[in-house]
Parts: sequence; C-alpha cells; structure tokens
Amino acid sequence: MVEKIAYRVSASVLLIAALAIGAMLVMGLTRADAGTASAPTETAANEIVAADPVVEDELAPQSLVADAGDLADKLPLSDKFVVKRILQIDEPFVHGYYKWDDEGVPEGELVVTVDLQAESISVFRAGYEIGAAVITFGDSEKPTPTGVFPISQKSKDHVSNIYGSPMPYMLRLTNDGVAIHASDVKWGWGTRGCIGVPLEFARHLFEQAKLGDRVIVTNGKMLNMGDAIL
Repeated sequence: MVEKIAYRVSASVLLIAALAIGAMLVMGLTRADAGTASAPTETAANEIVAADPVVEDELAPQSLVADAGDLADKLPLSDKFVVKRILQIDEPFVHGYYKWDDEGVPEGELVVTVDLQAESISVFRAGYEIGAAVITFGDSEKPTPTGVFPISQKSKDHVSNIYGSPMPYMLRLTNDGVAIHASDVKWGWGTRGCIGVPLEFARHLFEQAKLGDRVIVTNGKMLNMGDAIL
C-alpha cells in the first residue's frame, strides 16, 4: 500500500513538472515571436531612414548655423578663402593711382574689399590680389555704408537717376544708390555714398565682376598674407 502511494506521488510530481516545463516552453516561444514582430530587421530600419530623410534635413541646417563660427576657426588655412598674394606696389599710392595685374592668376571666386580708413579698394581672384586703387567715398552727409554687399546690377554707361551725373562701369551695391563706379578720384573729394575709382580700374573690374560677387566694405580692416576672407 505504501509502495502504491509513493508511486502515485512520484507520478503526480513528474506530471506537474512536465506540465510546468511545457508551459515555460510555450511562453518562451510566444515571447520570441513577439520580439521578432516588434523589432525591425536591419534592412527594414535602413529602409525607414532612407524613405524618411526629412528629420535629418531639418536638423542639419540648424546645427550648421549654430557652429558656423567654430567650424571656420577649425578649418585649415588651405580650406579657407585666404589671401595668397598682395600686389607689389612701388609707386606712391596716391589719389588717381591704380594697379591691375591678373597675369597667370587662376580662375576663381572674385571678392572685392574696400577699406574706408585706408581709402583703398582691392580685388581678389581665387585669393590673389589682382587690382588695387585709391578711392573716393561718402561724405559726412551721406557716408558709405559698411558691410557685405552682393553686386546686384551692372551698367556700363549708367547715369544717376538721383543726381543726373554719369556713373561709368557702375556696379550696384544697395537699392538706395550706393555703387562702385568710375570717378575723378582726387584728394579731398567725396561722394554721396558711392565708391569712386579710376576709369581704367573701373573698366577692368566691370569686365571681371559678376552679379552676386561680394563687396566687403570695412572701416580700418586691411588684409595681409594668409588672412582669411570670410
């Protein structure tokens, strides 16, 4: 009798253990299936990113704007637009004088810099100074503005619609009449905000400048070899 009871108990224990193991196996398979269904494969994830790149497109410009100054400082000089040559000028740099020499200079971006304090203009192509001249500029009643101005209009035989005076080889900088143009450059003379340059210098600049080229006007910031023009 005791042996029968022991046998029944053992059988019951084995049955319960078998049922428990079976339940665990079923639960494990169910969780595995659920995990497989909820986690996308590597291919599926790549397809989602490729099909929906808008998030990165929206974030990238913000980060670039925020870090623009830092990035410029970290770039090596070879990757910046830097001054690679300053024209050698042995003659007196006086009103009415100019120099232009673009022989052997490679094609590249044209940037014009104007320093009101030094009363001078420089033209750089691909970082090489190809032209320099003494200028006249705005008087106290209408000073020449400083800043960065894209050339918005070119007119070879322009006549001012405000003052009626000729402005040969005019390169417009602002909508209120400020421009670079040929002028009779003399000591002590001023303009109504425009930047006056010698006639032949104006012609050379007019022939090379394109709409959108930048003119950087400062008051006391001259550039030297290796300086970056940003």
